[in-house]
Parts: sequence; structure tokens; C-alpha cells
Amino acid sequence: MLIVENQQLLTTRSHGDMLVHVFRPTASGKFPVLIVFTEIYQVTGPIQRFCRALASHGYICISPETFHDFEKPGVALAYNEEGTAKGNAYKIEKTLESYDDDVDTVVQHAKTRPDSTGRIGVIGMCLGGHLSLRAALTNPEISSAVCFFATDIHSKTLGREKNDNTLELVAAGKAENAEILMIFGRQDPHVPKEGRDLIRQTLNASGANFAWIELNANHAFVRDELSKGRYDAEITKHCMGFVHELFHRTLHLLLEDVSVRPDPMGPGPKKC
Repeated sequence: MLIVENQQLLTTRSHGDMLVHVFRPTASGKFPVLIVFTEIYQVTGPIQRFCRALASHGYICISPETFHDFEKPGVALAYNEEGTAKGNAYKIEKTLESYDDDVDTVVQHAKTRPDSTGRIGVIGMCLGGHLSLRAALTNPEISSAVCFFATDIHSKTLGREKNDNTLELVAAGKAENAEILMIFGRQDPHVPKEGRDLIRQTLNASGANFAWIELNANHAFVRDELSKGRYDAEITKHCMGFVHELFHRTLHLLLEDVSVRPDPMGPGPKKC
């Protein structure tokens, strides 16, 4: 499916204007929305290519610039020591309130777009994986969430307070409205085994509707940027199969209960 790209400025409640990058099919009509949360580097080349690939499957992809509090619109940080240091500093300087305000702003925009069906999914990697999970926990309008190697959940260190409540929201059953897919690499130094176990156990105990995938991969294995030698095209290809299945079922198929797969054998015999 052919796509077109543009940018829009959205006004948040209390943290200024935020630039969002929009990728949507050129075809007329309405489409589900995928909010694509980025790594600490903002909307880089790999993120743009990721959005284009998703949009070509029939979605409006909206990727916000998370660090609009600190950077001018259109700035992407480099995949080097300087860019990494700056992104990590912004990540803990930005308040949790600002993160959540940004998500609410994009969700409201997604709901009211004239080309949107009103059905919303979220997806992100690294910092964006954490933001995707928080979005699903705090916004009942979100039907499904994909979280690639989500950081800082197990350590509760997102935001200036360094004491975020994401795991508490999971434990409180706030994930009841969305189906969640968590994907991690077992060789990820940012989310060690103990951290992954904590997240999975908390999701299990809460009764959340989720799927869990662990692979022999490093952090950021989806990012097609070779500077740090982490990209794994083959594993990424298989992961995206699960991603497309989830979003197609929860956003495209208008089932009465999209969280339950239809029985492939059809309904049982009717009672006389």
C-alpha cells in the first residue's frame, strides 16, 4: 500500500508544542492508528523506516518527538556517544507528568482525526516500549500494545522522580482494556533476567491479557542501524509477524470481542 508522510504540531496541556511525524496510506478512507513511541534518539531514520513499513499495512502511524521539552522540532539525536548521553539525560530530566501528558495529547489527536477509525494501538522500542505499556495502562481507548525491549520498567527509573509507577499500574489491573505483547532479547544488558522475570510475574499476577517473547538477541535488535552491531534482520522479521497478527486482529477485525480468537472449527452443533 502506498503511503504519504507529513508533520503536525500538537499542543500539549502544559508542556508546549510537540511535533509528530505522520505516515498514512494514500488511499482514501479511514484507517486504525498506531502511535509509534521512539527510543531516546527521537524520530531517526530507522524509526521512519519502521513507521513506513507499518503504515503500508493499512495504518496511520503517528510518531511523537518525546523530547520536545528540550529540543527544537525536527531534531533527531545521533547514534553515538554524544547523542546517547543527551538522550539519557533528557529521559530522566523529563517529568512523568510530561510523558503522560504527551501520550494523552497524541491519543486525543488519533481519536479525532477525520481519517481515523478511532481504533488505536501503540508500539515502541526501548524508552518507547515503556511508554507503550504506560499508554495501554492509562488510556482505555487503546486496544493493543507492542513493547520491544522496554527499559526502566523493572527498575522504576523513568522520569525526573526516578520512581515511576508503571509496575504498580500493572499490578492494579490497569491493563484490562488492552492486549499486550512484550518482546525482549535475552542478551539485553538494560533489562536483565531478574528484571524480565519481575515484569512477567507482575503481568501474570494481575491477570493481564498479554503474550511474552524472549529471543537470543541484544538490546535494540529491531533498529536497522549497524553502528552498534545489534540489528538482527531475521529475528526482526519473525517478530513483526506477531506484531501484524496482533494489530490486524485487534484494530482491523471488528469482532464483538477482539481479545478472543474465533474458533477455526466454527460453532458447535445447535441443541434441538
